[in-house]
Amino acid sequence: MRTVVLLNHDGLGHGDAALGRRLLATFLRKSVAFQTVTAIVLVNAGVRLVAADSPVLAELRALHEHGVELLPCGTCLEAFGVQPAVGPVSNMDEIIRVLDGAEKVITL
Repeated sequence: MRTVVLLNHDGLGHGDAALGRRLLATFLRKSVAFQTVTAIVLVNAGVRLVAADSPVLAELRALHEHGVELLPCGTCLEAFGVQPAVGPVSNMDEIIRVLDGAEKVITL
């Protein structure tokens, strides 16, 4: 099963921002155990996660090295002034292609 994770925020859940960032870091670190995750799509504030100063950059690099495709939205990167430190710049056509090919999408 091809699973895509859609990250539209730079934390996990709503409420305490620091807690959300810690939870997301733990989720991403443990995600290497997923056998079916083929891609992570990053949109809106989620693109901050691929920045050089991202607190989860090591986790995203590990996932990328395990073959998980990272797809940060190019328009969003530009809007937030972020240059990706891992993965290529993506676009909506590619994001739509990946989401369309997914058997399951997990949105966080």
